[in-house]
Order: sequence, then structure tokens, then C-alpha cells
Amino acid sequence: MTLAVCPGSFDPITLGHLDVVRRAADMFDRVIVGVARNTSKSYLFTDEERVDLARAATAHLGAVDVQLVPGLLAQFCKDAGANAIVKGLRGGADVDAEQPMALMNRHISGVETVFVLGDPALAHVASSLVKDVARYGGDVLDLVPEGVAHALPTALRRATAGIARPDSPRSPGVTA
Repeated sequence: MTLAVCPGSFDPITLGHLDVVRRAADMFDRVIVGVARNTSKSYLFTDEERVDLARAATAHLGAVDVQLVPGLLAQFCKDAGANAIVKGLRGGADVDAEQPMALMNRHISGVETVFVLGDPALAHVASSLVKDVARYGGDVLDLVPEGVAHALPTALRRATAGIARPDSPRSPGVTA
């Protein structure tokens, strides 16, 4: 049985992410969507919310599970017995950012990273842009799953009000 991990911070999960997960599910027997922490990012959604939103978004994909990555992605993959890490690429900037992470993950765990070219129709979709559009009242229903579109206003109000989240201090990071 082959297992792939599709990692990301998924803050929030987008239709671009789902495209990559769906295609990974076509290539591998089982896929874990690894919701990871990155110390260089500040999150709108809590870890639990990111996991719940990803679970709801992938519920229709039979062999896909969603798990929080508690530490290093490479160790998570090694412990899970993953055959590959699958990541989507939108363009050259993604290649430049992803290459060193792929090499480090292989160095630590021996697990190779497989890159999937993103759907050109979704190349402009990034979680940070989705949050900006939503922050200014724009419609994001064609960029994210419906559950995410409904969760964004509440999370944005919480952030605007300065309400502390349980995991708001920078959590231990992972290579994601």
C-alpha cells in the first residue's frame, strides 16, 4: 500500500490545495493531509480549526485522512511510513521555495517529494490572498470550499478584535 503526505499550513485550505490532494489520491492508495505549523507564519485559524476545515473539505475523498503534524514534517512522514510527500507548484517561485525543503526532508527521512503542477485555472489562489479578499468583503466562494467561506468572517472578526487564540504563540515549527 502506498502512502503520500500532502503537507501545508492550510490557513485556510483552498480549492488549489484540494486539486493537489485529489490528484495525489489518484496516484497513491492513501493520502494524509498533514496540517503543519510554520514558525514564520501567523495564523488566522487555530490548529484545530485548520484540521476541521480540511477534514470537511476532503470528506468526499475516500482514502484521505487529515492529521495535525506535531513537529518536523520529515519525522511525521517517517513515522507514518510515507512513500512520498506531494506538493503543488503554481510557478517558479514555488519551485524556488520548495526545493530546499524537499532536499531537507529527503535528507532527514529518506522520503522523496513529488511535485504536481497546479491547475492553471487556480494558479492565482493562495491562502494569503484569499484572506485579503475576504478581509475586504470580497466573495471567495470560487476560491475555497464552502465551509471555509463561511468560517472566514468569524475568524477575521476574532483577529480584528484581537481575541487571543489558544495556539497564537508561535508553535514549534515544521518544514512544511
